[in-house]
Amino acid sequence: MTAPQTSPYTIRRAVPADAPTLVEFNRALARETERIELDPGRIVPGVAAVLQDEQRGRYFVACLGEEIVGQVMHTWEWSDWRNGHIWWLQSVYIAPEHRGRGIFRQLWDHLCELAAAEPDVVGLRLYVEHGNHAAQATYRRLGMDEAGYVVMERLFCPSPAPLPNGLP
Repeated sequence: MTAPQTSPYTIRRAVPADAPTLVEFNRALARETERIELDPGRIVPGVAAVLQDEQRGRYFVACLGEEIVGQVMHTWEWSDWRNGHIWWLQSVYIAPEHRGRGIFRQLWDHLCELAAAEPDVVGLRLYVEHGNHAAQATYRRLGMDEAGYVVMERLFCPSPAPLPNGLP
């Protein structure tokens, strides 16, 4: 667990008992950033799969006392060009009432420390919605730059349902 001396928040690895909060945070993230509703039949086992198998990824949580107030997950990508792993940050979410308090910076610093201790990790990446300017500004302040790529996809599962107009 790491925490700067002046911060009331601590960072720790997520455990299976954290799953309900991680699911709710992921659902809130999807509503807020993409205006979609995640299917509990997919997100609940999806979160559980990560918590049960580190090869799928690792969640870290920020806590105020026992309360989880933020999360980040990372997965791995092998880069043949760099002969090393790139950690992809995903599911970044800070509870609205705790934003602006440096919690993501603590999560980021924790992941940077872990990555720096692994000789085959060559960098960290994430993707962010085009319109999420607040998050983009945060990532730039942490020293991240636009990678110059456009993410493209073809999914083989149903897309999450868009939220009806008028819902947050």
